[in-house]
Amino acid sequence: MKAARRALATHGGAATHRDIVGVADFSPASRDPRFHLVDMANGRVSSFLVAHGRGSDPDHSGWLKRFSNEEGSNATSSGVYLTAGEYQGKHGRSMRLEGLDPTNCNAEPRAVVMHGAWYVGPQMVAEHGKLGRSEGCFAFSEADLPRVLERLGPGRLITAGKF
Repeated sequence: MKAARRALATHGGAATHRDIVGVADFSPASRDPRFHLVDMANGRVSSFLVAHGRGSDPDHSGWLKRFSNEEGSNATSSGVYLTAGEYQGKHGRSMRLEGLDPTNCNAEPRAVVMHGAWYVGPQMVAEHGKLGRSEGCFAFSEADLPRVLERLGPGRLITAGKF
């Protein structure tokens, strides 16, 4: 809740909707739910598995070791994002993100988005003890993605970091 409030305090003016904030806390290992939808009115939180970028975890340990905003890094970027429009891409239903901080301002040119992925889900954790890795995108299980996109929708904030 503290990270969500901080995101709204710093970038709330960019958001059309302030009722729900996404918080991607990359402190835990990828086997744990670490993407949280925080309902700002009642404090309810829904949590989901989310992958981090392979450039953030070159040894594929399941732990995010570093953030990067550089093109070609294949790493996850920290900072506050604004959710934008949905589209159909190579991963199916996806949502564009706009980076609002110097630490993630290359999100659009890097094509950092939210999408579903076969390498995210309870089955992957059961078999490998960790999730697969994205190229810096917020990758969710294909089963969870519709719920995340419908609750978050365009015009809301996501904050990513180690909180």
